[in-house]
Amino acid sequence: MIEKNAQTENQGQPKGPVAPNGPADKVPPAGKEKEITIKESEHARLIEEAAKYKDQYVRLYAEFENARKRMEREKQDFIRYANEELIVEFLNILDNLERSVESARANHQDYNAFVKGIELVMAHIHDMLKKSGVKPIEAKGKMFDPHSHEVLMQEETDKHEDGLVLEEFQKGYSLGGRVVRTAKVKVAKKKQAEER
Repeated sequence: MIEKNAQTENQGQPKGPVAPNGPADKVPPAGKEKEITIKESEHARLIEEAAKYKDQYVRLYAEFENARKRMEREKQDFIRYANEELIVEFLNILDNLERSVESARANHQDYNAFVKGIELVMAHIHDMLKKSGVKPIEAKGKMFDPHSHEVLMQEETDKHEDGLVLEEFQKGYSLGGRVVRTAKVKVAKKKQAEER
């Protein structure tokens, strides 16, 4: 009976050694404390590494933004000043035109001198355009090309081939092979046979 009482008393008690603050399963097994310390140091290392990468990212982003802003400024400057050389050439032409007009006013009767002055200015313009890669588009006597000619009029005729450019109202120009202004032309149209 004493044995039964001892067993009954032990039934409510946990088996195994008891830790001061609770049962045995709450106490970290040997080696677990070392593993927790390693995990904490790994966590701290990762946080430090992330902070380093964030700092690099912020610096690179700032450099990228500065480069983008600099490129935008350079682009605006290029657009603003790209035609500077062309404008200087046109200023020279304007000077020549002003001299021609002054000369014509001073010498009312010298019409030929005035025309010669205008012809010199035109030659200067043609030279400048040629240096810049601008060429006139051939039109009169050529077959109509929708890429470089614009039809303003058609003339019915049986003397010329259908689509032949008969007259040029305004010159067309190309820049480096690209049409910048089409030639305004009159084109031959085959005469329709009259119905009887």
